[in-house]
Amino acid sequence: MEGDTPEYVEAIVIQDEKIVFVGAEKTALSLFVNARLINLQGRTMLPGFIDLWGHFKLFAQQTLGVDISYFADQPPRNKADVIALLKGTKPFNGWIIGYGYSDAMLSDGSPTIDELDAAFPSIPVMLSNLSTLTGKVNSVGLAKLGFTPETSVPQPGVIVKDPKTGKLTGDLLFTPFLMAQAVAVGTYSQEKAFETFQAAERLLARQGYTTVQSYQLVQKDLADLRLAFEKGVISLDVIGLPSVSDSASAKLVQKEEWQWGRYSQGDRGVKVAGYQVTTDAAPQLRLAAMTKPYLDTTGLPNEWKGILIPEAVVEEAINYAYANDVQLFAYSNGDAGIDMCLKAIEKAIVTTGKTGDRRTIIAHSFFVRPDQLSLYKKNFIGASMMPLHLMQYGDALLGYLGAERANAESPAATSIKLGVRTTFHNDCPSASPNVLEMVGAAVTRMTFSGRVMGPEERIGAYQALLGVTRDAAYTYREESSKGTIAVGKNADLVILDRNPLNVSRDQIKTIKIVETIKRGKSISIR
Repeated sequence: MEGDTPEYVEAIVIQDEKIVFVGAEKTALSLFVNARLINLQGRTMLPGFIDLWGHFKLFAQQTLGVDISYFADQPPRNKADVIALLKGTKPFNGWIIGYGYSDAMLSDGSPTIDELDAAFPSIPVMLSNLSTLTGKVNSVGLAKLGFTPETSVPQPGVIVKDPKTGKLTGDLLFTPFLMAQAVAVGTYSQEKAFETFQAAERLLARQGYTTVQSYQLVQKDLADLRLAFEKGVISLDVIGLPSVSDSASAKLVQKEEWQWGRYSQGDRGVKVAGYQVTTDAAPQLRLAAMTKPYLDTTGLPNEWKGILIPEAVVEEAINYAYANDVQLFAYSNGDAGIDMCLKAIEKAIVTTGKTGDRRTIIAHSFFVRPDQLSLYKKNFIGASMMPLHLMQYGDALLGYLGAERANAESPAATSIKLGVRTTFHNDCPSASPNVLEMVGAAVTRMTFSGRVMGPEERIGAYQALLGVTRDAAYTYREESSKGTIAVGKNADLVILDRNPLNVSRDQIKTIKIVETIKRGKSISIR
C-alpha cells in the first residue's frame, strides 16, 4: 500500500513489534535463520485498517443490549425476529434495549408501539435505529421517561404523535431520543465499562481494525480509555475527538486534559488528535443543510433546507483550532453545511496566517460539490466519505432530494481526480463495522435494493483500501509508523481469505478476515 498502484512482496519479518524486513522470501530466510515461519497459504496480508470516523465508546455501550442490526450474527428478517431477539435478552438498568434496527432490512418494517406493548406489557423497551439518532419506545418506556403528548420537544427533534388520534407513536427523533437513551442506559461501573470496551475491541478486530476512533469524547471517556489501556484491558490504539458545537463545549477543549496529538503511553494507547466541529446533521433525517430545499418536506416547513449550527459558533471553534495548532475534524453533510465550514476555514486562514497541510478533514462530505472540492484541494483539506451511507439510504434520498443530488452523494471519483486526499469510514455503529463491505460499497455504489447510484463516482478497490490504510495514517500524522507494509513501521496487519483486487466487485463484501495482528501479536477475534 506504499504507492498509488498495487505492489506485492513475498515476505516480511516482524521483530520487537516492528516490521524489520520486506522483500524476497529467500532473502528473508537467509537473513533471519531463527525466525518462525508463517505461510499465508494463498491468503492476502495488508496493513491493519485504521478507523477515520467512528464511535468506539458508543459501540461499546451498545454491547449492553441486543444486536438487532442487519450485520448481527443472527440478523432479524422481520418484526417477529426483532421481538424474539428482544425477548431473549436480559434487561439492563431495568430496560430491554435493542440496537441497530433498519426498516429497509426488515421485510415488514419495524415493530409498532402496539406490537411492542403486546409483547412487553410491563417492562420498558427501547429500539435504537441504525442511524443512532432515532428510536422507538413502548408505552411503559414512554411513561417511565415522563413523555406525554403535551411534553415540550427539545430542539432539534420530535416526539412523534399520530396525526389522527394525537397519541404518541413511540417514535423519538434526534434530541428526545438521545435524552431517552441516556436515561435507559443510565450509569454503570468502571468494571462494566471495561467489559464493554473489550467486547467492542473483539468485534472491531474481527473486521481488521488495528486503530479505532471515538468521537464525541468527554473527559470521563478519556480517563476510562486511558486507564483501560494502562491495565491491558484493550490493545487497539484509540483516536479520541472531543466535540465542539456550542460556546460551552468550545471552552471544554481549552482544558489541560486534552494533550493534543500525543498518545497516552508513548507511541500507543489513547491519542486526542484534534477536535470535531459540527455544522449540520444527517441527510436521511432531512437535517443536512442544503442550498436547495428538500423535495419531500412532509412534516416539515415548506422550502425546508435542513439545520445549521450557528455560524458564529462554527467560526469561533475553527479559528481556535487554527490559532492554537489543533487538528480540525469538521463534520459537514449537506452542501450548505460544507459552505459554512469552508467559509470559516478560509476566514481562520486569513485571521491566523496559518496555511499549509494541517491534516484538516471534513468528515462525511456527503453532498460536496465539485467547486467545493476545489477549495478542499486549495486549502489542504481532506475528504472522509462514508460509502455505506449511500448503500443504506440511497433509495430514501432519491425521494428526499431527487435523482441528481442523491446520485451525487459521496463523489469519491471526482474527489480523487481533483487531487483531494480522500479517505473512507463506516461511522460505526451507525453502519456496519465491516471494512470490506464498505470497500465493496465504494466500488459498486449499490443500495440495499440493488440500485446503482451515480456509477461515474465508482472507484477501484485499491483506491478504497488506501483510504483505510496509508491515507488514514497520514491524516492522523502517523504515516511514519502505520498504514503501509514497510521497514520500521508497526506490525499492524490484517490477513484476508481472498485478495480484494482479484475478485468481482460484488464479491468484495464477502471476503472474510482471517487474523488481525497488532504490533506483531494476534488479537483474538472469535
